[in-house]
Amino acid sequence: MKKIKLFDPSIGKEEEKAITKTLRSKFWASGAGTGEVAIFEKMFNEYVGSKNCIALNSGTAALHLALSLVDIKNKEVILPSLSFVSTAHAVLYNGGIPKFIDVDPETLCLDQNLVEEEITNNTNVIMPVHFGGMPCNLKKLLSICKKNKISLIEDAAHAAGSTFDGKKIGSHGDFVCFSFHPVKNLSMPSGGAITINSGNIKRFSDIIKSKRWCGITNRAGPYYDVVELGWNFYMNEFSASIGIQQLKKLDKLNRRRQQTAKRYSDELDIEHKMPFSKDCSYHMYWILVKNRDKFMREMANLGIETGIHYKPITQMTLYKKHHNLPNTTKAGKEIVTIPIHTNLSENDISYIIKSINKLS
Repeated sequence: MKKIKLFDPSIGKEEEKAITKTLRSKFWASGAGTGEVAIFEKMFNEYVGSKNCIALNSGTAALHLALSLVDIKNKEVILPSLSFVSTAHAVLYNGGIPKFIDVDPETLCLDQNLVEEEITNNTNVIMPVHFGGMPCNLKKLLSICKKNKISLIEDAAHAAGSTFDGKKIGSHGDFVCFSFHPVKNLSMPSGGAITINSGNIKRFSDIIKSKRWCGITNRAGPYYDVVELGWNFYMNEFSASIGIQQLKKLDKLNRRRQQTAKRYSDELDIEHKMPFSKDCSYHMYWILVKNRDKFMREMANLGIETGIHYKPITQMTLYKKHHNLPNTTKAGKEIVTIPIHTNLSENDISYIIKSINKLS
């Protein structure tokens, strides 16, 4: 029986040639971010329309460093619980206090109608997640942040190529954090980035570049200084060389994902499913089902891989407290992610739809 994978990166001869070229160059990595890394940064910055872009080795590193640019020690950061744990970990890394609020049941993004009432004098950041690539209402969030003089840091790990109000995600918030994990729309062996849109752009860029390379600064030839703590967070040349080729075809690949999402939206006989939007990049596609374990077993028996994205962060031991998040709790019990990658054939998509409708 043919197995249909949940995630499957799209690669071609361009990526193979780029990797071979980098391999033979014997220049594989540099903490200074030169070579292919610098090229990727420039290309991605132009692609999203941000004021600057700094490449990193993961989306987690991006969240960590973005939050380090804002004083959140003992301060609250508003965020959703329905996300990968890195979203909340980055708050703790920087001594902040995660303040979880519920999600919108239609999009599973942060419920913007709840945000303003949860802001206190101790709130310093709002950190929405563009869940599955579905953009949050950034116009409303930017207005709230401006009114309350707090920062907007976006978790755009799912949203490479998504748009809001005619502009690419990455060009709106103060800092926007991306992930280029192998299963993401823009795939790399490992990678991430921060785009910067406000404040002293050069100063913030210099700080991130220093912190991504163990705090190294004031470099002149073999001489340098370290004035504050940093990490080993820089992107390698192999990731950047693949990322350059992936970026060239990202919009085309995302249109293919949207076509699949449109079929799911129109043809799946499921009450609760991810809505269709031309602004969404559809990193993943979710449905809510009863008897989830049974459903996933039966889908596996039919050769279709499914997943759970995600178990709510507030159900993890580290973060477990009393939280009244009814929409998050419901989604956490019923959410199933189904294949939407660009290697699916039309027959694969029809088979997935037919199988889900049969089981639902």
